[in-house]
Amino acid sequence: MIEQNYSVLMSVYRKEKAEYLQKSIDSMLSQTVPPQDFVIVCDGLLGDELNQVLQKKKQEYPECFQIVQLPENRGLGEALKEGLVYCKNELVARMDSDDISVPERCEWQLKAFAQNNVSIISGAVQEFMDDTAQAGTVRYVPESSEKIAVYAKKRNPFNHPAVMFKKSDVIKAGSYMDFHGFEDYYLWLRMLSGGMKGYNLSEVLVYMRVGNGMYARRGGVSYLKDMAEFRKIMLNSGYINLLEFLASVIVRGIVILMPANLRKTVYSVFLRK
Repeated sequence: MIEQNYSVLMSVYRKEKAEYLQKSIDSMLSQTVPPQDFVIVCDGLLGDELNQVLQKKKQEYPECFQIVQLPENRGLGEALKEGLVYCKNELVARMDSDDISVPERCEWQLKAFAQNNVSIISGAVQEFMDDTAQAGTVRYVPESSEKIAVYAKKRNPFNHPAVMFKKSDVIKAGSYMDFHGFEDYYLWLRMLSGGMKGYNLSEVLVYMRVGNGMYARRGGVSYLKDMAEFRKIMLNSGYINLLEFLASVIVRGIVILMPANLRKTVYSVFLRK
């Protein structure tokens, strides 16, 4: 039997564009299997335009939308941890406030959960700037749980904007935690290390917006320190060995310290295939 009930979990903060938020929400409401529960966490105070979008949706779908207001900006990890508590269903679909889901996304994921005994399911995402009709590079991730476990040693094995997971298993693993730039990867690592399994669909589930300085945010000394600290956690937990740690820090460190335009080219040519 295919489960039809699921929650959507989204976080939004004041720097997001109201137009993007509107399109993102509408893409989930237009799913072939629509959600019955939509949790949006306001990570700190928002501007008038963003609040208007949320208030309108709350008025249109009063039984569906839950707006959770945090008094101050806490970051993505803390916001999602708070929002997850409010999700009414066992299956939770993550959604970023500027991306666009394809109409069949959640239907495909619900069917996959019915057919696979796993805790996490994501799929491919396709990058776009302004128009999904002109979308570009696709980021694929390995399908089987065995390949996912190996892939996770080097790279994030799930596309966070396209993830659907079991709430109980995420909570069992400690839920989201504050780890800037690696909130999701850190959660997946703890889940996989605890024996939980994942699966990835080969279809594109989400159009991921890459404007707004996405590649710039993945560079600089601060991001390098966060990456090295995360890899150190992987080393200390036994998920990777010393050689794998050194190789990943050196290679990723070179990419992180590149100019943003060159880093974008590296991601597009080498890391998205």
